Amino acid sequence: MKRAIQFGAGNIGRGFIGMLLSQAGYRVIFADVSEAIIHRLAADEGYTVHVMDTEVEDVLITNITGIMSDGEEIVDEIARADILTTAVGLRVLGFIAPTIAKGIQKRCASGTEQYLNIIACENAIRATSQLKEHVYKILSDEEKAYCEKYVGFADCSVDRIVPPVRTENPVDVVVEKYCEWNVEKASLKGEIPNIPGMNLADNLMAYIQRKLFTLNTGHCITAYAGVMAGYKTIDETISDPEIYALVKEAMEQSGEGLIRKFGFDREAHYHYIDKIINRFKNPYLEDDVSRVGREPLRKLSADDRLVSPLTTALSYGLPVDKLLLGIGAALHYNNPEDAQSKELQEKIAAKGVVAAFSEISGLTDMALLKQVEAAYSQIEKLFH
Repeated sequence: MKRAIQFGAGNIGRGFIGMLLSQAGYRVIFADVSEAIIHRLAADEGYTVHVMDTEVEDVLITNITGIMSDGEEIVDEIARADILTTAVGLRVLGFIAPTIAKGIQKRCASGTEQYLNIIACENAIRATSQLKEHVYKILSDEEKAYCEKYVGFADCSVDRIVPPVRTENPVDVVVEKYCEWNVEKASLKGEIPNIPGMNLADNLMAYIQRKLFTLNTGHCITAYAGVMAGYKTIDETISDPEIYALVKEAMEQSGEGLIRKFGFDREAHYHYIDKIINRFKNPYLEDDVSRVGREPLRKLSADDRLVSPLTTALSYGLPVDKLLLGIGAALHYNNPEDAQSKELQEKIAAKGVVAAFSEISGLTDMALLKQVEAAYSQIEKLFH
């Protein structure tokens, strides 16, 4: 039986990637630092995914176990795995890279010609390539050469809303029905894994930016507007007609840039926008606006979900007024429990909107920065 290692036994790991791997017939070994989760997975060797949508379904996931990601056992597992996936968060990739490197070194030393494909399923652009850089810093030239022949590092894009809903069994998880996992086909090594639910993509960047500029853009603008309007969840926020209109128009402005850049069919892309925004209405998920809005500094960076759609649309001379309002709402995000939110508000208080946003986003065009400042004031008037 083929073996898969899923680094990260959180909601995405269990409710999305681990689920698909198990359903594809893999023995799934979850690796995490949470002793409580790992011990429960190892003891039960299964859990339930509650699909909560217009159709409600309970899916039993079996043939799994859990091991600690900081122990020696994980190195042995990497040495004999067929596929390794992650869902740990972009910043954690650097911490797990030494363990992955040890597993690869063990494979190289044994001379195995078994292929290993590594896919970092993170909410970031080319996360696997970033993981590969971390791993290669540790490997010798001989081990890198071995990797080039037998270890694939395939970038991907992932899309499934998996909120932190409490369940009776702590390893069960609640998910929406929709999911999309696009993997760069050309980077895979050996026999292509047959995993239903995994789409093999030739032009991955188009899928990555379609998701980033649509789901991520709309989701975070909904969250930031929701916070300003005093809402608690995404579904109640998007039920506000004024916010719905803002979010949809921002997604359409973002989409027009994508249509120009990648040649997407306009009607098909607008249908995709409708599908995405309807997902926000799912009342079963009870997705908290503070969860979706967390880490605003990252979300306001040059290559992320707010600034990149803005600059892309501007490069084609397209309207961006609703995207600017979305950025204005993000700059208002004030959550004392979020370290990045605190830092954001401190920067604005110390330097003003223009200088703070320029530092965060890397944008230097003063005319555009002044437009952001105006949007910051305008969005405040809309919700206060």
